[in-house]
Amino acid sequence: MDIINFKNITEFNRAQNLPEPENPLFTIGQKTLNANEIENCVTSQKAVSYTNQFYIISLKNIVSGEILYGRTKYDSSTGTLLFSAPNQTYTVKDIVISSESWFIAFHEDFIRGLGIQKQIKKYNFFNYNVNEALHLSPKEEKTMKSIFKNIETEYQNNQDEFSKDIILTHLEALLRYANRFYKRQFINRKEINKALFTRFKEILNEYFESKQLEEKGIPSVEWLASQLGVSHRYMRDTLKAETGKTAVDQINLYLVEEAKNLLLASNASISETAYKLGFEYPQYFSRLFKKKTGLSPKEYIENASIN
Repeated sequence: MDIINFKNITEFNRAQNLPEPENPLFTIGQKTLNANEIENCVTSQKAVSYTNQFYIISLKNIVSGEILYGRTKYDSSTGTLLFSAPNQTYTVKDIVISSESWFIAFHEDFIRGLGIQKQIKKYNFFNYNVNEALHLSPKEEKTMKSIFKNIETEYQNNQDEFSKDIILTHLEALLRYANRFYKRQFINRKEINKALFTRFKEILNEYFESKQLEEKGIPSVEWLASQLGVSHRYMRDTLKAETGKTAVDQINLYLVEEAKNLLLASNASISETAYKLGFEYPQYFSRLFKKKTGLSPKEYIENASIN
C-alpha cells in the first residue's frame, strides 16, 4: 500500500483544498459541508495511508468509515479529537465526516525552544494510536470548538508581534483541556480499563508459563502493548489510572510474586530463580526483590522456613 507523505503544511493544505497557510509552520482550518457534500464526502473507496512531518490536532464528527492504526480499527464517535505527532502513519477508508470539522497543524520549528515544546513531550496522547482518540461530551466539544475559533480568529487577523504568543496561549489551553478530558475518559471507561489490566496479567502469565521469561528475558513495555493492540503510552496511562502503578511497576510486582513461589520450592536456588524470571544477572533480581519486599531473597527463604 502506498503511503502519502506530507512533508510540509503547504502540501497538507492543498490536499484539503484549503488556501495556502498564512504561516508555513502553522495553520488552522475548518471545513463546513452542506448536506450534499456530506453525502458524497468519502475520502477513498480503498484504504489510504498517510504520514506527516508535523503535529496535527483534529476535531471531527465521523459519520461512517474506518480509521486504522496497524490492525486496530478506530472507534469512531461524535466529537472526536485526534492527536498526531510527526512521522506517525495512519490509514483511512471510506471516511464520511459531519458538517463541521477542525484541524490545527504546526511544525516543531514553530514551537522550538519554547516551554510548549517540552510540555508536548509530556502529553502521551500525541503518541496514542488513533483507536485511542479522545471522545468528547457535548459540553467538552463546545469548549474545544471555542478554543479552535479563538485560534482561527487570531490566525486570520493581520499578524503582528503579539500573534504567535496569543496563538500559543490558546494552543496550550487546548492541550490542558485535552489532558483533563482524557483523565475523565479513563475514569469513565473503568470496565475497559479493568479488561485491559486483566488481559495484561494474562499475557504476563502466558509468557511465564511458556518459559519465555527464561528464554527471551523480561518482556518490554512495547511488546506487551503490541500484544494488547494498543500503544505503549496508552497502556501505561490506562494501568496508571486503574491501579495507580505504571506498566513497569506491574511487571516488577508480577516478577516478585512469581519469585516468592519459586524461592519456596524445594532445593530452590536464588540464581536459578533469577534466570527463570528473565534476569541476566542475579544481583539485579536480588536488588528488585529487596526493594519490593524489604527482604533479600535469602532473608525471605529463611523467614519462611522459620514460620
